[in-house]
Formats: sequence, C-alpha cells, structure tokens
Amino acid sequence: MPTLQTTVNGIKFPNPFVIGSGPPGTNARVICRSFADGWGASSAKTVSLDASKVINVAPRYGRLKDDTGEPYGWENIELISTMSFDQWIDEYKRVKDAYPDNVLIASIMEEFNKDAWFEIIERCEAAGVDMFECNFSCPHGLPERKMGAAMGEDPEILSEVCGWVRAATKKPVWAKMTPNVTRIEDPSRACLAAGIDGITAINTIRSVIGVDLETLRPMPTVEGYTTPGGYSCKAVKPIALRMNMEIATLIRDEFPGRTLSGLGGIETGEDAAEFFLLGADTVQVCTGVMKHGYKLVETMKEQLLAFMEKHGFETIDDFKGKALPYFTTHADLVRRQAEAKAEKAEAMAKRAAGITTDENWDGDDFVKQSDDLVG
Repeated sequence: MPTLQTTVNGIKFPNPFVIGSGPPGTNARVICRSFADGWGASSAKTVSLDASKVINVAPRYGRLKDDTGEPYGWENIELISTMSFDQWIDEYKRVKDAYPDNVLIASIMEEFNKDAWFEIIERCEAAGVDMFECNFSCPHGLPERKMGAAMGEDPEILSEVCGWVRAATKKPVWAKMTPNVTRIEDPSRACLAAGIDGITAINTIRSVIGVDLETLRPMPTVEGYTTPGGYSCKAVKPIALRMNMEIATLIRDEFPGRTLSGLGGIETGEDAAEFFLLGADTVQVCTGVMKHGYKLVETMKEQLLAFMEKHGFETIDDFKGKALPYFTTHADLVRRQAEAKAEKAEAMAKRAAGITTDENWDGDDFVKQSDDLVG
C-alpha cells in the first residue's frame, strides 16, 4: 500500500502537503485547524522582529474568474504578519503543544542586519519551531527596507545572509525564492552554496491584475490607487513547474541531497504529482486553501494516493524527479525527430519490399510477414 509519510531534511512529515506561508497560517488557531484537518506541515505567516511598520489595507485582493465564476488568477497586496513578534512566540508554543508530531515552519524576513537574523532565529528556535523558511521573495511591501524580493533578487546579498542564517541554527532551513528574476538558478545557487538545506519555489509573481474600465483605475483599488502585487492561483502553475524543474536540475547536478518544496497553483493531488515528478520533495498550498478551505487536503491526499497506486509507487521518493531526464535542448529535439523519421522511413521501405529471400523469414513475425505479402 502506498504511503504519504516522508522524511525531508531529516524531519518526518506525516504527509508532504504543507500550508504555504500567508493567510492560512496567520495565527495558532488556524494552524491548529489545518493540522486537525490533515495537513502535514504549516509554514506560518512571515514574521519580522518589528511588526509596528506593517499595516495592511482593504481591499487587498483581486481575482480573475472564468465563465463559471471559478477564480484562476489571484492578486494580493497583503503584507507580512501584523502580529507582534512576542505574540508569535506564544503562538508557536501553542501549536507545538497541541500538535507535536506535525511540522511547524517559521517563515522569517529581516533587513540586511546580521544581529536581527540571529535574534529572530534564536527566539523562534527556543519557541519550538521545527525548521525555518527565509522569505526572500515577497514581491510587494517593505522594499524600502530591502526585505523580501528586494533581497532575493541579489545573489551576492543572499550568499551573505544565508551564511548568517546557517551559522545561527542547526535546524533545517529553506529559502523561498522569488520568480521575478531572469534565471531562478542564480539566487537558488547562492543560497545552496551558503549551506541552506532546501529551496521553496515559487512565491507570487509581481503583477497588475487589471484596470476597471468604468472608473479607469487599476485594481484592487484603495482610495482610488493601488500598487503592483503578487499573482497566484492556477494561472501561475506552468511558470512554477518550469522553475521547479530548473531548481531540481540544479540540485541534482550541483547540490545532491538538498531539497525542494514546490508551490504555485496547486489545488489537486494530480497537481502535486506533477511537482513531485519534476523533483519536489514537498508541496505547499496557500491560495488553494483560501478558495476551498482546509479540508481540501483530504481530497488531495486521496487523489495523490490513487495516482501512486495506479503506477505502483509506494513512496514519494519512488517517483520524485522521474520526469526530469526528459528535458533537453531544442537542437536535441530536432535531432531526435530527424532520427525517428529516418527510422520510420526505413521500416516502411522494408515492409514495402516484403520478403525477397527465404532467409528473411522470422518465426516471431511469421504471420505479419505473410500478411505483408498479400496483394
């Protein structure tokens, strides 16, 4: 029987489904709800030492829907947690007291300040979190403090910050990558080379969701104005899959043993299977929970187990990365197709000629060879 239990970076996950950092992990109450409903892990909403500068606005979401009313694109201009860091320490403790066997991930974000990174890690670790996820990827809010994507776009800065993080803790650390770069391998490589255990990808894509053709104002509109936000939901899945493939290839070729947590548009077990086939060890869901609720995970687990049973896979590792070898260059595709066409033409020519000498008869193909000689 297939199992969804998996071990990643030395930590046992009841299943590979992780709540992605954001509103679904915004306090202990909702994190505990997610665990009660069957999620294996939760990356809590991103925290910093000083929440006093974090002020959200409303509305802060925009959605694109298909003809049935189903959202396929979702933009947010939401910031990191508005809750004080001291309160978050208590929230972490409450979660671990209630669910010691589930994996609690502290998503952390700080400025380019070594002491701040050491302090936030040491205090979170003392509260009992199992591992860390460095938010190097939020595409909006706090860029003036060089936080989030403003840091994650610069491999040189990432290398130094990840070095601080690695020195500050022995617990596993993932670096959450921004997709708003030309080559996702470059910042990922900087993080991994500095000793980070794994990569999370992708965070939201910097976007403008649309313009209201009645008011002529961009959306979502706050007092008539807006700011570019982060785009998520099903529409970003192809981009997330491509970047996961690139990061998984980097890990395979340069950093064997490191891990990948994939996210971006995942709403079904089949979606998750695609990320695993492209090299992910776990998958995260954020917008999907905001659309469907925490119980979504039960359906996703059933669907993933059905996929595994169909193909005879017992564990996630049995099919992790199985699709990676089938990526190549366009030039190689041209070569392969030319060779296939040549082989097909040769086979057709032989069939047209039929058996011309007695030594060409073959017992395995005797009936087919006889049929080929029928006028």
